Amino acid sequence: MRDRIPHEIIASILAGLTAFIGGTALNLPPWAIFIGWAGTFLLGGPSWANARRLWLTMPVGSTFALVIVLIDTHIGTIAGEGRFAQNLVLAVIIFVVNSALMFSGRIGALALIPGMFLGFASYFATFFGGFGFDAGNPWAAWVSVVAMNFLGPVFAYLSVRLAFPREVSSGHIASATSDISVAASGHEVDPETESTSRNVPSGEVRSHAE
Repeated sequence: MRDRIPHEIIASILAGLTAFIGGTALNLPPWAIFIGWAGTFLLGGPSWANARRLWLTMPVGSTFALVIVLIDTHIGTIAGEGRFAQNLVLAVIIFVVNSALMFSGRIGALALIPGMFLGFASYFATFFGGFGFDAGNPWAAWVSVVAMNFLGPVFAYLSVRLAFPREVSSGHIASATSDISVAASGHEVDPETESTSRNVPSGEVRSHAE
């Protein structure tokens, strides 16, 4: 396949369009699109199978992150108001919820654990970064990041499709191969010539010796 329009150009145009998604009153996190976009190519490129795996796992990862935020909001100070006490409680919460996330990867549909962590990290960045249509609202952050992560595989597909790839005919491939073969044969050395060229100096040496 060969692109009619360079993939780099199409991808950059699409990347620029995310400015119009993030620069609205909804305060959406456009960078979350790039998370799903990159994840698509890490899986091998745009395809329905890869998109479906990410669409299943990224929201689940974001959900586990949401659970951490909700629990910490309610019991974060149960051990005291001090920073160490709050950190200790948060560490226990993360340990329990993160363990649940990873064990859920044993379910076939959620086997792509890295996909869950993409959503997991995206949620925290959205919530603590103040993104979402209602900044500081954990549920608004969840809706916002899930929507943006969802667009990642879509943008990945468009970056390939809008480059208008075309098939390279077998004739062109055969011609290129033939040209390479001809060029290589032009540099081949005749064994007899090579032998003669090697013997001439030694013969001259013997004649001078006599």
